[in-house]
Order: sequence, then structure tokens, then C-alpha cells
Amino acid sequence: MSDQLSSDLAALKIDRAQDPGRKSPLRALVWLALLAGMVAAAYLFGLPYLEAKVFKKEVQVTEILLVSPAQQSGTELTAAGYVLPQNTANVAPKVPGRVARAHVKQGDTVKQGDTLFELELSEQNAAIATAQSRVASARAQVQTARANLVETQLQATRASELSKQGVAPRSNADDLLARVASLEAAVKASEAQTVAAQKEVEALRINSDNYVVLAPISGRIINKPPEVGELVGPAMFGVVSQLGGVEIADFSSLQVETDVPEQRLHRVTLEGPCEITLDAFPDKRYRGKVTEINPRVNRAKAAVTVKVRFVDDPVGVLPDMAARVSFLTKELDAEAIKAKPKLVVPSAALVERAGGKHVFVVESGRVHLKPVTLGEPMANGFVLLGGSSAGTKIVSEPPADLADGQAIKERGEQ
Repeated sequence: MSDQLSSDLAALKIDRAQDPGRKSPLRALVWLALLAGMVAAAYLFGLPYLEAKVFKKEVQVTEILLVSPAQQSGTELTAAGYVLPQNTANVAPKVPGRVARAHVKQGDTVKQGDTLFELELSEQNAAIATAQSRVASARAQVQTARANLVETQLQATRASELSKQGVAPRSNADDLLARVASLEAAVKASEAQTVAAQKEVEALRINSDNYVVLAPISGRIINKPPEVGELVGPAMFGVVSQLGGVEIADFSSLQVETDVPEQRLHRVTLEGPCEITLDAFPDKRYRGKVTEINPRVNRAKAAVTVKVRFVDDPVGVLPDMAARVSFLTKELDAEAIKAKPKLVVPSAALVERAGGKHVFVVESGRVHLKPVTLGEPMANGFVLLGGSSAGTKIVSEPPADLADGQAIKERGEQ
């Protein structure tokens, strides 16, 4: 029995040499080799991906331009600006009130002297009626004073004759003469009150003209005028009150105002020829002339404001439109202005990828590699036949390690 027990106990003994859970040095080396490979792969492939997707690379940004033949051959410099009317008027009533009748709406064309809107006159008419009643009352007082004066003058004359005849005492005549002088003064006072009441009526009637608002200049209504029932008030410091008013712009006085860097101001001359392009009409160009160079430098911008008028009729041009002015070396004739502008991509933005030309387009803080089709050389670049449109932001001189989809920030951007 004891031998059997010894045999069973021996069967339960664990052989340490055959323990499958015990790690061998060879297996540890294999695991270390695999871990090293994974780290190397992460460094070689994962890190560039992480940099492209997470970390922002600083780049210089330019854009695809719309260049005309005139800009290519004789442009001194180009500056951006806005279309602004030189003759404007902010119209508001001189008195506060509520609109009774509106005669214009936004976009209407008006002439100088046209009625814009009228205010309610009920209170004003009531005030005029009250003043007119005071005039009538003053006139009645004048008539009464004059009647009393005439009667007293007769009594004084009769008393004076009786006193001379010795029938009545002299004192009665003297009292009546004093009474006549008092009544004469009362008549003059009543007459003065009548004149004052009449002047008040005239003033109220003149003030009634302020309840009708007229256009001071000819032009177009560029804001939404007040409507019937709205409360309006006078302008303060030349600015239309928040209570409502009308803004009129003379579209015949539209000019482009642009800031020219002071170090390039020597390239601009009064009455010098220009070419104007508008963001709203990229395929259309206008001839322009320099009409004014501001005599003062804006120190904050280190620039001078230059005004350029339209030589061609600015049909469809509106205030505050974004514009680009090219200051030219020679005049443009009517035929030259009709030449179609062309899309130009700067040479510095082109990269070679997969055997073709590409650009990195900037969209929402990331770059996307896009192929482009190029034509003949033009204006420090090439004519763009296909791939993108004017104004598209692209990377200038893209770094060699710039990747498609990488997050970027423009140079100088915080």
C-alpha cells in the first residue's frame, strides 16, 4: 500500500525542465526583435503621417491671377481697393416723428428735391390751430382796446369843454385825459401781442416743412428707408440716426480708393492711365484715371490713398465692391480693353509630381495636391488652361516634404 502511495505522489510532481510557462532566452530575443521592428516602422512611416495630419507647416501663400495683356506689357504696380461714391448724403428729418407716407424704397433713383417721406402732422397742425386762436384772441383785444380808447377820447373832449365853460371841474377832464393815455398804451400792447401770435403761427408753419424730407442730391437709395409707422429722428454729427433715415449715393461719382505703399508712390502720377478689375466681374475690365493722391501718408499702413475714376461707364458697379487697380505706363484704347484676360499660375507655385505639373491648393487650413494644365509663359508664370480658378490660394515655393492633406499655416499667421 505504501508503494502505491509513493508511486501516486511521484506522478503528481512537476518537472521544472518541462514547464511550458517558463520563458527561454531565445523567445525573449524574438520578442525584442519584433518590438524594435515596430518602433522602426513607426518612425519611418508613422511619424511623417503624424506630422502631415497634426502638426502645421508654415508656408508662403500666393494665388492664381487673372492677368490681362495690358497688365502683362505695361504695369507699373497693382493695388487692391474698394469702389466708393464720392458724393453721398445721409438724410434724416430735423424733428423726431412717425412716418405717415413713404415715397421711396431701396434701390430707387431720385432727383434733387424729390420727396422721400413725410411725417405725421397731427400734433403740428394742432399747435398751429392753437396759435391761430391766440392770434384771433389778440386781434379781438386790440379791437376792444381801440373802442375803449375812442369812447374815452370823446369823454375827455366833452369834459374839457365843460370845464372851460365852468360847468364841470377841471379834474374830471384831467382824469379822462390820463385814461386816454393808458388806453393808447393798452392798444399798442394788444397790437404787439397780435404780431407775436402771428409770428408764432408763421414759425410753426415753417417748421411744418421739416416734416417733409426731401432729397438733397440726385442718386440712388442704398439703404432701406423707414416705412409707414416707423419712428424716425434727426441725424447727429452727419450720421443717420438709429431711429431711421435715408442714404443716397451719386453713382456717377463712383471711384476706386486704394492704398499704395509709400515706397512705390513714385510710380503713380495724376491723370495716369489705369486698368480696373472687379471681383464681381472678373472677366470685365474698365479703363481708369488717377484723379487724386492723398497729401497725407497713413503711418499705420505706411501707404497713401489714391483715387481712380472710371473712364468707361461703370454699368453694374456698386459701392463697396472689391477692386484691383493696375497702374499702367501707357493709355489703353477701346480695342485693348476688350482683350480677354487669362488665368496665370506663378512659376514658384509649380511642382513636379507623377510626371506632371501640380500645385498645392490651400483649403480650410490644409493643402491638397492638384494637377494643372499649362499654356504659354505669361507674367512670371504660365497660362493656366485647366485645374483651378482665379483667386484660388496656392502654396508658393512649396517645401519638398510638403504632403497632400497636410495642415499648414500661412507665413506671418499667428
